[in-house]
Amino acid sequence: MQTSKIIFILLCLVFLGCKDSKTQAANNPAPSVFTATFETTKGQFDIEVKKEWSPAAADRLYNLIKGGYYDNTLFYRVVPNFVAQFGTTDMQKINAWKKIKVPDEAVRYSNKKGTVTFARMGKESRGFDLFINLRDNPELDTLNFEGVKGYPAFGNVTKGMDVVQKLYSGYGESTMQDVHIFSKPRVFSSTYPELDRIVEAYITSEK
Repeated sequence: MQTSKIIFILLCLVFLGCKDSKTQAANNPAPSVFTATFETTKGQFDIEVKKEWSPAAADRLYNLIKGGYYDNTLFYRVVPNFVAQFGTTDMQKINAWKKIKVPDEAVRYSNKKGTVTFARMGKESRGFDLFINLRDNPELDTLNFEGVKGYPAFGNVTKGMDVVQKLYSGYGESTMQDVHIFSKPRVFSSTYPELDRIVEAYITSEK
């Protein structure tokens, strides 16, 4: 009986350890160029990241994808002819990654249609949610918000832009006003049931 109890406890610890590994932050250097595949409820798209465009952003995204950060996450803000924004509302994941800051960088490549960029609030707040530009948005290259100038693009969609364009956009900006987006993600999801999501994201090539 005692042996069975010990085995049960060990199995629980293994399970918890596996669960924690998904939220454990890392800061390993990304390759100069890498490609990632995003499987979504609308289909699949690929992005190619070029580290020279925004080195700190490339490192961060590489580690986020490796850590499963975007698996089962929502496209919670899709504004037609502007951007499709996505990321987790799981505070356990967010808090784990908050500890590693992403320094602000100058814009080296414009926010053209199909480019990928980190959303942010203020200084050193990049590194969580991403948006894909649904049109050329050059104003984002120089926009000064909370004391930081510009949103550096650091990758672009190389395959499946038609999938990105089909993401549900009927809610527009209204989702950003919902107080439940982080505090009660299940309530948020049930309030906006048509939102598409990422099923899984993974690295497919490194150079």
